[in-house]
Amino acid sequence: MSYETILYETDGPVAVVTLNRPERRNAWTRVMSTELVNAFERANADRAIGAIVLTGAGKGFCAGADIEQAFKARIDGAGDKQEEETGMPGGTDWADLCRRSKPLIAAVNGASVGVGATMILPFDVIIASEEAKFGMFFVKMGLVPELGSSHFLERRVGFGTANELCLTARLIDAREAGRIRLADHVVPADELLAKAKALGREISANPDRQLRLIKGLLRDHGPASDLNAVQRREGELLKECYVSAEHKEAVDAFLNKRTPVFR
Repeated sequence: MSYETILYETDGPVAVVTLNRPERRNAWTRVMSTELVNAFERANADRAIGAIVLTGAGKGFCAGADIEQAFKARIDGAGDKQEEETGMPGGTDWADLCRRSKPLIAAVNGASVGVGATMILPFDVIIASEEAKFGMFFVKMGLVPELGSSHFLERRVGFGTANELCLTARLIDAREAGRIRLADHVVPADELLAKAKALGREISANPDRQLRLIKGLLRDHGPASDLNAVQRREGELLKECYVSAEHKEAVDAFLNKRTPVFR
């Protein structure tokens, strides 16, 4: 399948999705949003894929929403009612898509502001180039954050820092993003994609079903206070795993001193 605003390729068990509007610093459009959803679902349906990497073409990662195609179009009456409610065309629940997708790795190669930042907050790992910059610019545009970012940002950086980032709309560099844990890794620009792919391959060596179950446990139980409920849910999933083909393969591989094959 061909795309207008993104690129999709595979490198072994890793799907690499690239935002591809470099002349506009990969500014977000409705078409790009629709294509990203398609690309993620495509990777999710491919049994050979174990992880998904998202990066940007050219010098930018994503410079936020395209002002003319997104904001002005809405003001002019060409908005999408469902988009107004969810932040995505067609009523797509981006946070839910990220939660149920295969492990997601953001390889942030440049400016990541507005929706360019909020879209990756639900990802499992964020790797930033030393040239990356991050900004929650919504208040400057007379808006508020979207895509569940008022939840995910606070989870990543803490209450006070999340407030400061959103209320000042300050642009921060990669070093600062790493310090406050907005970025999980900060690497030289020429090592960014290799680092992201290597992590994707490392993750992909593990069974897909259990990767997704663990993602769900971490997302749902990170802020939970009822430890009894947490352990009950873990127990339910363990029972499911104990009879799974993946668990049987792992045990057999260990006993026979071989590398397990999960996909």
